[in-house]
Amino acid sequence: MIQVTTPLLTSQLPATTIGEQKANMSTLPLLPDSDKPKLIGIARLAAQGESIREGHNIEYFTLSTRSLLNRVVSNRSLPFTWAINPYRGCEFACKYCYARYTHEFMEMSDVDFERKIFVKQHAADLLRRELRHVKKHEEIAIGTATDPYQPAERRYEITRAILEEFARHRGFEIGIVTKSNLVVRDAALLREIGQHNRLFVNVTITTVNTDLARILEPRAPRPDLRLEAVRQLNLAGVAAGVICAPVLPGISDTPRDLEALVEAAAEAGAKSIFANPLFLKPCSASVFLPFLEKEFPQLVASYRERYEQRAFLPPAYGKRLSQLMARLRAKHGIRNDYDRYARRAHPVPADDDDEQMTLFQPEPTTKHATKM
Repeated sequence: MIQVTTPLLTSQLPATTIGEQKANMSTLPLLPDSDKPKLIGIARLAAQGESIREGHNIEYFTLSTRSLLNRVVSNRSLPFTWAINPYRGCEFACKYCYARYTHEFMEMSDVDFERKIFVKQHAADLLRRELRHVKKHEEIAIGTATDPYQPAERRYEITRAILEEFARHRGFEIGIVTKSNLVVRDAALLREIGQHNRLFVNVTITTVNTDLARILEPRAPRPDLRLEAVRQLNLAGVAAGVICAPVLPGISDTPRDLEALVEAAAEAGAKSIFANPLFLKPCSASVFLPFLEKEFPQLVASYRERYEQRAFLPPAYGKRLSQLMARLRAKHGIRNDYDRYARRAHPVPADDDDEQMTLFQPEPTTKHATKM
């Protein structure tokens, strides 16, 4: 395991080559030209990061950071007070990812978010000093912007170092969100943490359709591997459930598709499952809309219309989605032992929730128009 309390040095790691791609990547300037404005803050720290490995068109850098535990400031109703992201950037390259904007702070592009991964240094030491700021019942979420178990974790083990620190403490509320079955590696450590803290693992699964998942989330583990991770965690005594997020209108939101996922989650022993619809920030749209043009061209106009002026869909869509999920949970026996990550709760499902939740119907013009 690489110690996070010492810098990661190029000489410690084997060099890999990726031919012409590597040559092209190496020409991207990480330091400003003399005639450009001087970088400050996180952009300056990113520019000073040392390249520690390249592979699969991905480049890894060290990132010095002053803080690991970040207080969440958002207009959205979120269930956690603090966030930890062991890495900056995410190799899974999900087409809908809302966190691409975080690379803009480092003067990098939205695409760089999945190609230039920054490894935070001294994570455990920082966490040890900062946990005193956390008050009782303030939840800490690990993996809110980047996946804590993305491929970089196999080599650098920053997430594991953070968990080892949590194992030394009591009384915290900790949630982990991941798309990776690598989380099973830490099952024993997670069980140890859960003995003295409130801990829950949420595994994100957008669909059980492997072909669809492959184009939506090109470098994330297959859905069946994630479901098996849920099974293995619960068998090991680690409470784990499923997040179906985002639900993509016209792509993954039919009742049949959602029920297939709920049924699979139930068979895997998931303690909970809930779903949230897609929200599309401008940085996400810059990648997602070209993806739609290629894979789902018939949906492009409707998505542009619905998301042009806002990042969120109308509340009626989210309500119908939540109602349908409540009905499916009841049908398949999932109690939702832990559902704080659901953005909002809604009443008992209506009788017509077996209908497809079609988003892209024309806006109602009369009282006889079809209701969404």
